[in-house]
Amino acid sequence: MGDTKLPKSTTRFLVEILEIVLIAFALSWVLRTYVVEPRKIPSPSMVPTIQVGDQVIVDKFYFKYFDHIRSGDIIVFRPPPEAHSTKDFIKRVVGLPGDKIEIKNQMTYINDKPLFEPYITAHSNNNFGPVVVPKDSVFVMGDNRNNSDDSRVWGFLPMQNITARTLFRYWPLSHFGVLAR
Repeated sequence: MGDTKLPKSTTRFLVEILEIVLIAFALSWVLRTYVVEPRKIPSPSMVPTIQVGDQVIVDKFYFKYFDHIRSGDIIVFRPPPEAHSTKDFIKRVVGLPGDKIEIKNQMTYINDKPLFEPYITAHSNNNFGPVVVPKDSVFVMGDNRNNSDDSRVWGFLPMQNITARTLFRYWPLSHFGVLAR
């Protein structure tokens, strides 16, 4: 019977491969948990901007520490308890703290000025408000105004619930690119 020990060079090679795999796994986990993450869109609430099944990359880090949420941003968030859901939502920020929001005659008004919304295909069928967005909250709506469970239904979104901001769509490739504000 022969010696079953691996040569030192083979052992060293296997250890190096294992180290590379472990480091790659750790880096991937850190990036996905704290920096960027792919998301698949499960509902039609953001149609026509984002279709069901589209895949987007979201920023979980930069906007929290080096930037701020702006009106028009498309965000990912944990819905408030009033939304009766445990799955993350994706919607567009329409109102910031202190903004007065009103929907009347199928037009959205921010601080009594009509909101220019080239990203929607149909205006809201229902009147809403006026309401003023409280401190540390935002008002969000889906671009599919008449098929979206959003702030008009469950109220203001606490900023602490925001987990990410969309960067771009990467699938399908025919629609690759930055999402419109």
